[in-house]
Amino acid sequence: MLAGLSIGYYTRLEQGKQRCPSEQVIGALARVFCLDTDATAHLYELAHPRARIRESTHRPIDPDVVRLMERWTHAPAFVVNHRWDVLVRNRLSTALWEGYEYVDNLMRFTFLNPESREFYLEWEKEAAFKVAHLRATTVAVHHDAFLRDLIAELSGNSEDFRRLWARHDVCITAREPKRLHHRRVGDLILWCQMFSIEGAPGHLIFVSQAEPGSPSEHALARMAGMGRGPRHITFCH
Repeated sequence: MLAGLSIGYYTRLEQGKQRCPSEQVIGALARVFCLDTDATAHLYELAHPRARIRESTHRPIDPDVVRLMERWTHAPAFVVNHRWDVLVRNRLSTALWEGYEYVDNLMRFTFLNPESREFYLEWEKEAAFKVAHLRATTVAVHHDAFLRDLIAELSGNSEDFRRLWARHDVCITAREPKRLHHRRVGDLILWCQMFSIEGAPGHLIFVSQAEPGSPSEHALARMAGMGRGPRHITFCH
C-alpha cells in the first residue's frame, strides 16, 4: 500500500515471477523500506544488472598505478580485487601488515586470523564493512567460482562471517576512520579512501592517511623509517 503496488504484483516480485520492475517501483520500495544510498544502489543493480565483471586475480596492475603508489611514502596503499585479494602493496602498507597470516586476502585475514581482533581496534565494525562490501560486489561477479569458494570457506570456518553474511547488508564506501594497532608503533587512526581503477573493473585502490601533526602521522613516519633498502612495491600472489 505504501509503495502504491497491488498485492498480486508485489507477491510476484517476492516469488521471483516478476523480474523486471520499473525504476519507479524500485524507488518506491527503497523509500518504503528506508534503504540508505548503498542499499538503494544495490537494489537497482539486482533489478537491472550491468555487464558482468570479467575479472582475473592475475590481471597485471597498470604500471602507472604502481608508480603512483611508489611515490606515496607516507601513505599505506594497496590494490584489491572484488574478492579482497591484495594484488599489490606499497612499502608502507607492507610494513603495516608485515608478519601477519592471511594478509593476501583481507577477508581471510579478518575472519580466519585471531590476531585481526588486535589489529582492528573496532573489529566488529571493520568486519561488517568488509562483508557488506563483498555482498555488494556479488551481483556483477556471481559466476566467479573463486568467490563462491571463498564465501563457502569463510562460512564453514567462521561463525562471525555466517552471522554477518546472513544480515544481507551492503556497503560500497567506507565513511569512518580506521583504528588500528601496530605491533611496533602502537595505535593508529587513519582516514581511508578507495578509488576504482579505470580500465580494471573490480579493482580498487585503498590509500590511508593520518591527520597532519597527529600521533598517528608520527607513527607512520617511524614505520616508514623502519624499512630497509630502497623503496619498493610488493606484489602479492
